[in-house]
Amino acid sequence: MNEHKLRWIASTEQRRWLEQAAVTATAATAATANLTITDREHQTFEGFGGCFNELGHVALGRLPAEERDQVMHDLFHPEGEHRLSVCRLPIGASDYALDWYSHNETDGDTAMEHFSVERDRKHLIPYIKEALKLNPELVLFASPWSPPTWMKFPKAYNYGTLRWEKDILEAYALYFVKFVQAYAEEGITIHQVHVQNEVVADQKFPSCVWTGQQLREFIRDYLGPAFERHGLDTEIWLGTINAPEAWDEWLKKKATDFDGYAGTVLGDPEAYKYIKGVGYQWAGKYGIQRAVQSYPELRYMQTENECGDGENTWFYAKYIFSLYQHYLFNGVHAYVYWNMVLEPKGRSTWGWEQNAMVTVDPATRQYVRNPEYYVMKHYAHFVSPGDIRIGLQGPWSGHASAFLKPDGTKIIVLSNPYPEEKELRLSCGSVVYNFRLEPESFHTIVWPG
Repeated sequence: MNEHKLRWIASTEQRRWLEQAAVTATAATAATANLTITDREHQTFEGFGGCFNELGHVALGRLPAEERDQVMHDLFHPEGEHRLSVCRLPIGASDYALDWYSHNETDGDTAMEHFSVERDRKHLIPYIKEALKLNPELVLFASPWSPPTWMKFPKAYNYGTLRWEKDILEAYALYFVKFVQAYAEEGITIHQVHVQNEVVADQKFPSCVWTGQQLREFIRDYLGPAFERHGLDTEIWLGTINAPEAWDEWLKKKATDFDGYAGTVLGDPEAYKYIKGVGYQWAGKYGIQRAVQSYPELRYMQTENECGDGENTWFYAKYIFSLYQHYLFNGVHAYVYWNMVLEPKGRSTWGWEQNAMVTVDPATRQYVRNPEYYVMKHYAHFVSPGDIRIGLQGPWSGHASAFLKPDGTKIIVLSNPYPEEKELRLSCGSVVYNFRLEPESFHTIVWPG
């Protein structure tokens, strides 16, 4: 009987990230397996990450220096717990800024003479630079929640649309250029820009609604040419696409977020030539499958994990695990969490309480690793940029994903979402291993090459 030195790490609500006893091969044949690793290769993965927001930086600042350094090391260092490699930042205010702002509120300044990232030097830039010291290879992508208010109708950060006038569109393209250049002057490379956070969100937080036709025209006629003229290497991505809140009404029109957005934009060759990838926000989960099927040559990203309610429960973490699986199954090359660190309840500037991987209590100056911290860790601790997602088959394949590392090591990440213990019989070739999975648990199995 063959034996491999497998590693098996499990988390339950009561016990998190515990190395399990060594597992050896049984006399069973591969036909008895309920999960089999196949030779089929899927997407090359680019990494996991989160978003840099002002409220996260404030929360980190509540910690003593040693604990703060530990949290950052756990999140970003290549030998830390999460080893995050693809992260997001806002262009101007997100809904997790301390208050709402843009980088140029001078009315009519289409030449962007008053463009400034001075506001970001207090919270975002230090936050990002601290992460870059730990992982200089960190890939950064940026998106606005709202254009400057004078570019919008109505003139406000929340709700509304971009004014569709030639001088405004040219100025807004220049706004993106200035942002990339300003961050470069700070020593921070912006690797990608996504044109708009949540293109169908018409919300009381900073937002701006776009149609697919508008995105196509802006990328094709303004943003793409502006990046070319200024010699920017920053990639343009079509994102971040989310589903309309009135989803039933959207379906009645026999449309999907693929047809209305990715299909509309990517179907135009002159717009397509500028686009390197497509970013789907968590609510865009209904459209990504068709986009990947139609344009498999592009790269895809889940740009924001679903936000939760600030309770940070194990029950919600089980749902979030399934969201990772959904996006991985459907071809994303990267998966990005939302707020990495918040204070208890995670209340935003507009009143929504949301989850975070880490919660910092300002009263005690202590931090807690929340359930979704471990969801991320089960994926990100061993799965690295350059790993290839590989095939699985069998009854348990709906609860698992697998990755192949360059040295032949296989990483299997899975859950037991059921309220009772289950048996996993994992096969690769002729070897079968048996695992007893505790109820409502997460697992990572490392199978050496």
